[in-house]
Amino acid sequence: MQRYTLNDNRNKHVEDFQVRDNLIATLKNRFTTYGYKQVRTKAFENYEMYSDITGTVKKDDMIKVIDTTGKILVLRPDVTIPITRMMTAVNQTDDAFWQRLFYVLDVFRQSQEQPNQKESTQAGVEFFGENSPEADAEIIMLAIHTLKDLGFENFKIEIGHAGFFKELIQQAALSEQDLQQLQALIQSKNIADMELFLQGMPIEKELKHAIQSIPLLYGEPDQVIQQAEKIIRSAHMQHVLQNLIDVYALIKDYGVDEYVAINLGLINNMNYYTGIIFQGFVDRIGQPVLMGGRYDHLGEQLNKEMPAIGFAFEVDLLIHAILEQGLAKSLDPQVDAVIYYTDEKQQEALTAAFKIRNNGYRVLSFRNDSSNGNILPAKTIIRFEEKQNLFSNNRIEKPFSQTDELITLLQNYREGY
Repeated sequence: MQRYTLNDNRNKHVEDFQVRDNLIATLKNRFTTYGYKQVRTKAFENYEMYSDITGTVKKDDMIKVIDTTGKILVLRPDVTIPITRMMTAVNQTDDAFWQRLFYVLDVFRQSQEQPNQKESTQAGVEFFGENSPEADAEIIMLAIHTLKDLGFENFKIEIGHAGFFKELIQQAALSEQDLQQLQALIQSKNIADMELFLQGMPIEKELKHAIQSIPLLYGEPDQVIQQAEKIIRSAHMQHVLQNLIDVYALIKDYGVDEYVAINLGLINNMNYYTGIIFQGFVDRIGQPVLMGGRYDHLGEQLNKEMPAIGFAFEVDLLIHAILEQGLAKSLDPQVDAVIYYTDEKQQEALTAAFKIRNNGYRVLSFRNDSSNGNILPAKTIIRFEEKQNLFSNNRIEKPFSQTDELITLLQNYREGY
């Protein structure tokens, strides 16, 4: 797939907002067909809720405000954590809890890399209560299904596993600083610098070789799985790899394996992920348009063990991709009808406009004086004049006297009669 870097000049035209509305409607419809129900969380959250949880948004990336009592709040930097908190609060006694939720919400973060980009919209799903390959495969299938709904043909879901890399790193016993440097080298697939970095580490040769192999474990799933089996160093790593194999087998049964690649060098910045992790890329966009994974231990930090998996689309990136690839559905710039009326027919015309709009038609109305000399584009022109009322479009021109008669004419035109 071709990828390139975005600029900040996006979603600034009126048509872009119409594309956005259509996109969000498509996302909501698909999420609903998989049994998900919409929820929302507060825009202002307690700072402690994020700062007390390990592996979440960096504290410096959060946008903080102080309320009138002196309490520190943050503009919502992440949606998964408050939804998980909400689920743990209502699920303190029910061990058989099971819930599918989705959201379309703005998130707020700041970073040195993108100082002018502090707000974005995410549309995501969260599935609580089940840890199984079937649940993992279904949620990846939902991501693929949604991208197909949006018209993307050339896209890839890269699937990794948080446990595979973590197991190797635990054996290496690296410091936090060294771990961050190694993760950066793996993410950039900088093999040369990674080899130099590991040369100075007191790590046994076989383990070094296994770690150096991580960035190369990417591509066609069956081949990557065969390569990964060669660096298995523990029963837990074998268990992790088998989990990946089971999920991939289910994805093949869904018939969408052509959209999937395995990437065991995939590292998500949210360290609360514990199992399958994945990212989605579409053609001509240099960043993932969706990210997600399994986060079974996040609930434990909120005093309730609760398996969970989810992902979120970056809505602005999707809009940009849709516009770049010409996938936006054609937007009808015309209203259904424009009404022109004389002073004498004003009451009759405005009453008719109200009733027509009440039937779902898009209507503009204007007094027929010199300031309204230009005829606006519309499928139908309706004139309320002294001698007669006239309905006209590209098929018929017909006088009418009653509003019900006018509505029937509009319905017939819409239905092609």
